[in-house]
Amino acid sequence: MKLRQLRYIHEVSRRGLNVTAASLALYTSQPGVSKQIRVLEEELGVDIFERSGKHLTQVTPAGRRILEYTERVLNEIDNIARIAGEYRDTDAGDLSIATTHTQARYALPPVVTGFTARYPKVSLHLHQGSPPQISKQAAEGQADFAIATEAMDLYDQLVMLPCYRWNRCVLVRPEHPLANKPDLTLEDVADHPIVTYTFGFTGRSQLDRAFASRGLKPNLILTAVDADVIKTYVRLGLGIGIVADMAYDTQTDSDLVRLPAGHLFEASTTHIGFRRGMFLRGYMYDFIQLFAPHLGRDVVDEIGRLADPEERRNRARELLPSLRTL
Repeated sequence: MKLRQLRYIHEVSRRGLNVTAASLALYTSQPGVSKQIRVLEEELGVDIFERSGKHLTQVTPAGRRILEYTERVLNEIDNIARIAGEYRDTDAGDLSIATTHTQARYALPPVVTGFTARYPKVSLHLHQGSPPQISKQAAEGQADFAIATEAMDLYDQLVMLPCYRWNRCVLVRPEHPLANKPDLTLEDVADHPIVTYTFGFTGRSQLDRAFASRGLKPNLILTAVDADVIKTYVRLGLGIGIVADMAYDTQTDSDLVRLPAGHLFEASTTHIGFRRGMFLRGYMYDFIQLFAPHLGRDVVDEIGRLADPEERRNRARELLPSLRTL
């Protein structure tokens, strides 16, 4: 049994049993991947994949168990490399972060600036996607950290830590009827076409719950994943915008009127997540604390050691009262 063979079956499984896609990701040939999988199956004496002709159709029951342990082995191999790097060169390496546009554009810039100044030899990689994609990337080891508001509880193997609270604001053009309204209500908002986030992005679930709790059906005329796109269509007069409060810039958005909406919608919480059991290098702990000052190494390790996902969630909830609001 070779480590290379384990990487092959793991990648093939991750790519939906598409051997061609797996071989491209592994920078090797498709026949080579197929051959090594067969060699491994012959050595083990069981099939990992079922086949129809030359095509893989599904994972066998034995294959599911083998792949489960394969993922653990590959994660530990990654940890060995991280440990070696920690002792070989404490302030150099890579850090991969999967996050949404809102976090990358508005919350992370000062953190990234401070981090790169402290660790100029660490290569930082930002990957943007939807919250489910972000969670999946962290759970599967494609990213070190996931940072998002929605869908962070989809994978029990993720250690999720609350970072900060945030709320929304309503954006309108200066001539809009709501621009000078002193006490904005949900009914006021529901009376106008709305431009806001796509479902599943940036705390959208809290917005939907608020309207539903009052029996209101908002007129969502356009949704987008990007606050800057939302603001563009508000400027064009398509509707009123509902965005994260941090997405309003007093200088670049001075042509829009910002109406606080903290009293209309429940605050959302952004989390940072990483695979349980992943070895965190020193600069990774520092990144977490730069992003969320209350998350020191002791707190991160304490919650990360809890094996039961619900226990971890309960302990993380205890941190909520101490969160800052952006």
